[in-house]
Amino acid sequence: MATSALAISPGPDNIYVLTQSVVNGSKYGLATTAGLISGCIIHTTLLAFGVSVIIRESETLFFAIKLLGALYLVYLAYKVYKSSSAIHLSNGYIPKKSLIQLFKQGFIMNVLNPKVTIFFLAFFPGFLFSDTLSTVLQFYVLGFVFMAVSLIIFSFIALLAGKISDYIKSHKNLGFVLKWLQIVVFISIAILILI
Repeated sequence: MATSALAISPGPDNIYVLTQSVVNGSKYGLATTAGLISGCIIHTTLLAFGVSVIIRESETLFFAIKLLGALYLVYLAYKVYKSSSAIHLSNGYIPKKSLIQLFKQGFIMNVLNPKVTIFFLAFFPGFLFSDTLSTVLQFYVLGFVFMAVSLIIFSFIALLAGKISDYIKSHKNLGFVLKWLQIVVFISIAILILI
């Protein structure tokens, strides 16, 4: 549910998928989506092996990471609160790229975005679910669940781009609702991580 709420909330990734789909067609949005989601594998791997070592070495240090993660999520909620609730879809000129180029661009956009790693670090520890399974395996399970849910929602956005775009433009209050949904999700996850 948390991943769904985050994937639906307007952000640079899903707005980019929507814009590519509206301007160039659904398959171009799907290629961008595939690249963005593939990049999450890199972040999941960094998190799985890095944080797993920390958990093994120090319970106190792991709690400190969770605390910083919770504070980061509260900070993100504050940034969303301070931002405008308007959703801007640029209809300006967007150069057409091949499907491979869009896949690569989505992948690179995701991998080179340090905020994704920081977000995963803040988000995933609160959802560790087993005392017997290795934390590496649990982080990969969480990573693949995150990727699967995001893939479904981003693909849905790409396939229904025209209708979604028209709906967003004609329902100005949708941005307000999604803004507050995002704030509630960030704060809820922060609380869950600390509990």
